Amino acid sequence: MIGLSTYAYFWRGSDLVPEPLTLEDMLRDTAAQGVRLFQICDHAPLADRTDDELAALRSLADELGLTLELGTRGTQPAVLRTWLRLAVALRASLVRSMWTAGDDRPDAVETERRLREVLPEYEEAGVTLALETYEQVGSAELVDVVSRVDSPRLGIVLDPANTVANLEHPADVTARCLPYVANWHVKDFAFSRKDGWVGFALTSTPLGEGRLDYDGIRAALDERDGGATSVNQVVEHWLPWQGDPETTTRLEAEWTTRTISQLRSKKND
Repeated sequence: MIGLSTYAYFWRGSDLVPEPLTLEDMLRDTAAQGVRLFQICDHAPLADRTDDELAALRSLADELGLTLELGTRGTQPAVLRTWLRLAVALRASLVRSMWTAGDDRPDAVETERRLREVLPEYEEAGVTLALETYEQVGSAELVDVVSRVDSPRLGIVLDPANTVANLEHPADVTARCLPYVANWHVKDFAFSRKDGWVGFALTSTPLGEGRLDYDGIRAALDERDGGATSVNQVVEHWLPWQGDPETTTRLEAEWTTRTISQLRSKKND
């Protein structure tokens, strides 16, 4: 299923623009584009909503025909329990998280201990916890911990663009993580000379215009799943600020529309 993330609305929901979109606005825009999945990712204010406010958000998602997923950072049991509670309230079947968060950078032993503590609660609730690939933790170490914990409700969010900063090739990361991929952040990317001369910038592009081997990753997932993969594909962007709110938000919206179109052309729903 094609999905949009709050990261596809990074600037449009930012305080840097005159009238930032609310979370409810993002849900409505997602539905208006015919997309049926929305991932509320790294949106800390969600944890401060009351039960009634969460129920209203779920009601809006139902009205719009949207499936919800959530995303947070870190592996502290208190954090993972908070987001499990939110997932249950919003009937979200997946919580994305990351191994480290800010100054909290546990080693593999501590991370495994934390996951084993909370995963029985995720299993009982029928919610999948999926840790994202990114540059601060090597994909081999991530896979090692996930495989050792060996829970049907623990998986990996594949985002090969992130791991480039750790000098990991996207194809290698995909092959290594493939057995455990439960979610896919679809974010094309490209390198460009910074200011046309010294150094490089790594930023995203609309799907099909950068270095992401979408077809290769999709083929690997299809083969793993014995046909068309059921892994949700969530659109994100790394769009640099374009100098002014109008240009930046317009380009962000255009990138989202073009990426959705590309995904649909590849026979996704």
